[in-house]
Amino acid sequence: MLPGMAHASQSPPSSIAARLEDCIFAIKKRVAIEPRVGVVLGSGLGEFADSLDGLVKIPYGDLPHMAAPGVDGHPGNFCFGRAGGVPVVCMQGRLHLYEGHPVERVVQGVRIMGRLGARAILLTNAAGGLEPTWHPGDLMLVTDHLNLSGVSPLVGPDDGTLGPRFPDMTAAYDPELRASLQAVARAAGIPLREGVYAGLLGPQYETPAEVRMLRMLGAHAVGMSTVQEVIALRHMGVRVGALSCITNLAAGSSGHPLSHAEVEATARSRRAQLVTLLTGWIQRVGGA
Repeated sequence: MLPGMAHASQSPPSSIAARLEDCIFAIKKRVAIEPRVGVVLGSGLGEFADSLDGLVKIPYGDLPHMAAPGVDGHPGNFCFGRAGGVPVVCMQGRLHLYEGHPVERVVQGVRIMGRLGARAILLTNAAGGLEPTWHPGDLMLVTDHLNLSGVSPLVGPDDGTLGPRFPDMTAAYDPELRASLQAVARAAGIPLREGVYAGLLGPQYETPAEVRMLRMLGAHAVGMSTVQEVIALRHMGVRVGALSCITNLAAGSSGHPLSHAEVEATARSRRAQLVTLLTGWIQRVGGA
């Protein structure tokens, strides 16, 4: 037996739940709102949180066991307030695996939102489009995903306080939440595509050969986030929806080199549509 193995085997199954409770305790000392709905705001999409009524911001770095994002377009705040009269919590930016964080740290934010009482959570992201006929600025409702990162937040000792050992992912993206977003988009006249999101590790963009592979696998958009958050939330029994802003066409499709600045600029250009969609969705899902 290698040194340290006996000690490791005698340790508690997981301290994840304890770390979550530490964060929740710190949050409740600063804000009284009990959110019904949660929203994760991806690259260039964080401005929505600034429009919340009665906004209270808590930087991730102010909370125990939380790290601040190191990527432009991800300010790193929990934002509490109301949208359309519904109490909501937003994550203004997220952590990514490619920043070097362990996966349990990457999904800690969404787990906190679930433990705070958010009964449905919408994840947003900036993604590369794999369909040649799509355009930067298109919005895509995620119907399913391919986890090609090689990482799951459920790997490791089982902690039954969070959820079952083998959670079902047949309907990872809740059909009712998707229908609510479709209804809001139709009423507002906002085109909304649908498709499968492929989650890769990053941080490099995909090669043209990888793009061809992803198309063959049935993906419509590709990014570097979201799938681990979905797995963690479904493990906890929280209903999940996801919305991608197609901020660029994937490698070999756009005719010019890809850049993060382009991703952020395109996402910001859809701010008005996103505010309409998110506010309407929150009212439909979080209304009493």
